[in-house]
Amino acid sequence: MVWVPPPSGKRGRQQSYSDAAIQACLTLKVLFGLPLRQATGFVQSLLQLIGLDWAVPDFSTLCRRQRTLNASLPYRGGTGPLNLLIDSTGIKAEGEGALSGSCHA
Repeated sequence: MVWVPPPSGKRGRQQSYSDAAIQACLTLKVLFGLPLRQATGFVQSLLQLIGLDWAVPDFSTLCRRQRTLNASLPYRGGTGPLNLLIDSTGIKAEGEGALSGSCHA
């Protein structure tokens, strides 16, 4: 997964986070039913737990980019337990209210 996008070649400030990074944060927000500010803290904690010193998109960045992101974010229905698997191939949810397929980030 590319967290920081390559240069776009356009004038102006370059984006700090790739679409995949934004989608990963927003997918975790949806899966766990978190507000955006809590989602950023959750992603930061996950990255620290796995030993990655990556910057996490802040609330404002997520709020702006979710409006223009060309990705379908899944809706999680149901209230039962959810098993979330994260590996090098992406994010996969299993259990009641699970997403169909996996969310590749």
